[in-house]
Amino acid sequence: MKAKIVSAFILIALASMACGINIDLPKVPTPGPLVTDKIEVPNPGSDEARLNLSFGVGDLTLSPGAEKNLVEGTATYNYDEFKPVVNTKGRDISIQMGDIEFKGFPAFDELTNEWDLKLGDRPMELVIEAGAYDATYEFGGLSLTGLSITDGAADVKLSFSEPNRSEMNLLRYETGASNVKMEGLANANFSALTFKGGAGDYTLDFSGDLQRDAAVTIETGLSNIILVIPEGINAVISVESGVSNINAGPGWEQDGDRYSIEGEGSTLTIIVEMGAGNLSIIK
Repeated sequence: MKAKIVSAFILIALASMACGINIDLPKVPTPGPLVTDKIEVPNPGSDEARLNLSFGVGDLTLSPGAEKNLVEGTATYNYDEFKPVVNTKGRDISIQMGDIEFKGFPAFDELTNEWDLKLGDRPMELVIEAGAYDATYEFGGLSLTGLSITDGAADVKLSFSEPNRSEMNLLRYETGASNVKMEGLANANFSALTFKGGAGDYTLDFSGDLQRDAAVTIETGLSNIILVIPEGINAVISVESGVSNINAGPGWEQDGDRYSIEGEGSTLTIIVEMGAGNLSIIK
C-alpha cells in the first residue's frame, strides 16, 4: 500500500510542475509517531442515514458489527494531515481524511493511514470516495438502501456474504486502473448495478440469493473481466466490444453477441461494453 501512497504524492507534485508553477519547497516534513483515534458516530434521529466516507490513500476496512452506533472503529496514522474529520448534519454524516496541503514531500516509506470501521444495522445510503488505496469491504447483513463507490488505483475485495436487509435501488462502482473483486452480489438485493472501469482486472460474482429481477451494466476499457453466474440463475448477457476474447462455459446458449442460460426464479440481465480484453463467463 505504501507504494500507492508514494505514487499519489508524486503525481500531484508532477502536475504542479507541469503547470509551470514555481514552488519554493520547504524542508521535507517527517511523519510523526503513530496515532490511533477512536471513531464513534451515533445513529441519527431519522430512520435512514446517509454516510459519506472520503478516504484518499491508505488501507480501508469496512464490516458489520457496530453495536450501539452507526459507525464504530479506529483510524491509525502517523501524518497529521491524515487525521479524520467527522461532520454530522441531520441524517447526513461524513467522515473524511483531513485536507492535505502539499507544502513538501513526506518520507513516503514511513507513511501509515489505516481505517478499520464497523457499521451498524440502521438503514443507510453509503457513499465511498477514495483514491489510491487497498480496501476490504464486507457488507453482508447490513441494511444498505444504496451503495456508491468511486476510487482510483485500487485493490479492492467487496463481499455480501449474507443478504442485504434492505432493498437497494442502485449499486454503483466507478474505478480506474484497479484490481476489483466483488462477491455475493446476488445478496446485495439491488435493482440496478452499474460498473465502470478503466484498465484493470475485474471479477463480478453473482452468487447468493437473487430475490428479484436485476439489471447490470458494465463498461470498461482494456480489461480482464470474469463474470461468475452460479448454476440455477436465469441470466442473459449481451456483449458489445472491440477486440475481445469471450469465453462462455458449458450450458450457455449463444445467439450472436447474446449469451443466455436458463434457471429458476428471478432474471439477471447484464450488458457488457468493453474496449478490448478478455471476458470469461463461469459458474
